Amino acid sequence: MEALSPLITHTLVLRPRTSFADHALFSSRSLKNPKSNLTRIWRNVEAKARTEKHVYTAASIDYSDPGWKEKYQKEFEARFSIPHITDAIHDAVSYPSTFCLKMRTRLSSDFADGYPSDEEWHGYINNNDRVLLKVIHYSSPTSAGAQCIDPACTWVEQWVHRAGPREKIYFKPEEVKAAIVTCGGLCPGLNDVIRQIVITLEIYGVKKIVGIPFGYRGFSDSSLAEMPLSRTVVENIHLSGGSLLGVSRGGPTVTEIVDSMEERGINMLFVLGGNGTHAGANAIHEECRKRRLRVVVVGVPKTIDNDILHMDKTFGFDTAVEEAQRAIYSAYIEAHSAYHGIGIVKLMGRSSEFIAMQASLASGQIDICLIPEVPFNLHGPQGVLSHLKYLLKTKGSAVVCVAEGAGQDLLEKTNATDASGNIILGDIGVHIQQETKKFFKEDGFPADVKYIDPTYMIRAGRANASDGILCTVLGQNAVHGAFAGYSGITVGICNTHYVYFPIPEVITEPKVVDPNSRMWHRCLTSTGQPDFI
Repeated sequence: MEALSPLITHTLVLRPRTSFADHALFSSRSLKNPKSNLTRIWRNVEAKARTEKHVYTAASIDYSDPGWKEKYQKEFEARFSIPHITDAIHDAVSYPSTFCLKMRTRLSSDFADGYPSDEEWHGYINNNDRVLLKVIHYSSPTSAGAQCIDPACTWVEQWVHRAGPREKIYFKPEEVKAAIVTCGGLCPGLNDVIRQIVITLEIYGVKKIVGIPFGYRGFSDSSLAEMPLSRTVVENIHLSGGSLLGVSRGGPTVTEIVDSMEERGINMLFVLGGNGTHAGANAIHEECRKRRLRVVVVGVPKTIDNDILHMDKTFGFDTAVEEAQRAIYSAYIEAHSAYHGIGIVKLMGRSSEFIAMQASLASGQIDICLIPEVPFNLHGPQGVLSHLKYLLKTKGSAVVCVAEGAGQDLLEKTNATDASGNIILGDIGVHIQQETKKFFKEDGFPADVKYIDPTYMIRAGRANASDGILCTVLGQNAVHGAFAGYSGITVGICNTHYVYFPIPEVITEPKVVDPNSRMWHRCLTSTGQPDFI
């Protein structure tokens, strides 16, 4: 994403803080290298956003103003309004939708008889349908997991746009050339989303569908030809892990990408990726608007870390938790079968460790769960190693689950970054393994330490049933959003309902585990671990 960074500055609007309690505010740790170009851009945009547009935060709201609640709601509605093709192309024409599940005849290739519709079918979503972003009314900022706007935790309704097919569409299917691109790392469910996007496009009547190989790189590398896609091609790809199209990090500039899209005649782009990939997608959307192109860009959030703001979960997460349990079970068997056995499992999670937390909860075999959101000490009377010794004395074995982003303050700092600008983390798993062996050896206390890192096994697998359903619905709603004329949006699940978000609202920072949340408290109840500070 480094190459994409210079053109993102005018597209990101940082999300204002809406939490009153300190524990509800996000950590200052960032997914990005503090010295990276993208991180500097985000900081510059934050300053610019606060000078150009009034932003309501817990600190800036005047609660003595009787109308503060109404003002806050209006500002929220403005931020979460989703961009539409008519914002830039005012004379864009709409047509009756070609998506109707009561149809009993195939669409003709040239639509000579017009666009079939059935006014009796009530399967369309009204443009004014909304979904509540928050559903818990906290009565106090001290309530577990509370996210309050004001000191009194006043209830303020916050509505976001419901996803689904609209009765009017803004593209003739025979004039559409749709492209799909998968960026970043692998994630269970990529093929499921690709498959469902293609199938839904064909139901609308689209004939020209292509895949861009190896992420954004495929737009500029002349040696990489676009891949024609159809239902026949994608019919069984969901039975395998990985991505039919391949993945990569980084890529050309936004200008080069949009130039390539114009040359290829692409007017619908579906982007599957995480925060960095979505930042690029939003920049592509803005560049298309700047050029007044009749093009829509729709994102589908892909990350097993489950770190996308406002969403219940992202695809691949449930599969990752399920697969992580296999590693945990192996570590448990190794530890339980050895004399004073200790099993250590390292799981993926840079700044947001929902995988480690939920895998620990699901397995019921973890004694210590270490995540980046909760600091800890290895040494000392209150440290992890002392507790491990206590566990060996009292129960004979122990299992530790550690997130890859945890305990980075215990490791030697590095300025190295990957192609997406992410800091290359130190290996906390190996560090804990070595320190554990050293501690018990010096203490003269026998311990048998086994270490398991299942990272690439987890992300390379095929989606489980839960993720398969999620991927199917996300892929369908991505196409519905594109045909409805929405651009610069991403689709997600919020309070069990599928919604559209403007991309800038979900990429300002990663969603992280709240140490005062009920879910983390449940994890602590399961492991029985103390504070390690």
